[in-house]
Amino acid sequence: MGEPAELKTSRLLLRRWREQDRAPFAAMNADAKVMRHFPSPLTAGESDALVSDLQAHFERHGFGLWALQSRSSHELLGFTGLCFVSFDAHFTPAVEVGWRLRRSAWGHGYASEAALAALRFGFAELGVREIVSFTSTVNERSRAVMERIGMARDAAGDFAHPLIARDSPLAPHVLYRLSAADWRARRER
Repeated sequence: MGEPAELKTSRLLLRRWREQDRAPFAAMNADAKVMRHFPSPLTAGESDALVSDLQAHFERHGFGLWALQSRSSHELLGFTGLCFVSFDAHFTPAVEVGWRLRRSAWGHGYASEAALAALRFGFAELGVREIVSFTSTVNERSRAVMERIGMARDAAGDFAHPLIARDSPLAPHVLYRLSAADWRARRER
């Protein structure tokens, strides 16, 4: 598929990962508040393995979860982008839009801005027919982003995440969807 383009918005750069991203990314992934909707914070080694996995996804598929950088400060804010869902569920195979931002980047609209750029890329450049997103039912911030970017909840599609212990309060997940047709219709309004 070739090298994916960097994506730019007025405030953000979505770009490939660099070695110098590993330390600030590990610090973000070690933050218990950032990771409160995940089973646990990541160790530095787990965070480095995640970067390697994200880079491998780009190599295999030509797209992935980009490093999210502020265009003004050049600081790493987290990640946003598209990836294939990595587990089996009733809605897979599927392409997911996802994000994770460091705490100081919360509340500025960065997740929505970057996710909209990723959706545009997925529908216009990759020709994806549908993009999904999901999170634990208790993650109100991410659910709000999904709604702001035009995704619709598929309540019948809600599921127990297969990689999270069934008795965990994080296991119940909500599923959101956006089709290319709905994306185009919204843009034409």
